[in-house]
Amino acid sequence: MKARSWRNGGMVANAGAKGKRLAVGAWVAIALLAGCAQDTSRLTAEMEARLQSEGIVRRADNLEFRYTRGVGTREAGWENRKASIVVTRQTVYIHKNEKVGLLIGPESRRVCSVERRGDRVRVHAGTGQSAEVWSFVPQDSAEGWARDIRVVIHSRGGVEQ
Repeated sequence: MKARSWRNGGMVANAGAKGKRLAVGAWVAIALLAGCAQDTSRLTAEMEARLQSEGIVRRADNLEFRYTRGVGTREAGWENRKASIVVTRQTVYIHKNEKVGLLIGPESRRVCSVERRGDRVRVHAGTGQSAEVWSFVPQDSAEGWARDIRVVIHSRGGVEQ
């Protein structure tokens, strides 16, 4: 295949450009595949120590969460996010490595609730435009996950909505 070169105005062989496009395409495919296998379970040493001291009840890494914001408003929207979740006796922590998605614990003041719909667990936090839902399908008992998250919500004096 031949293409016009802007540099010299003449026709030049385009095999090198074609090879470069293939190489770039291969790298893009590798990057996308690596992104699919992304690990979201890393925690800071402080957070890991806190969760261990509280007694980890359940933990699941690299789950596909459906994150919904502005639930029940015109501005509502959702997206799928890969994240990890840790449930202790006092805390529910959804995170992507050190980045906090949702923290329900003794220090949180948001109205929270949890529900199970079939094999999906839905964790609600906040009200109005600040409301958000993190829902996921656990690898094991959805009822057990919902029960353990409910214990955290009630233990902090929170009343489910």
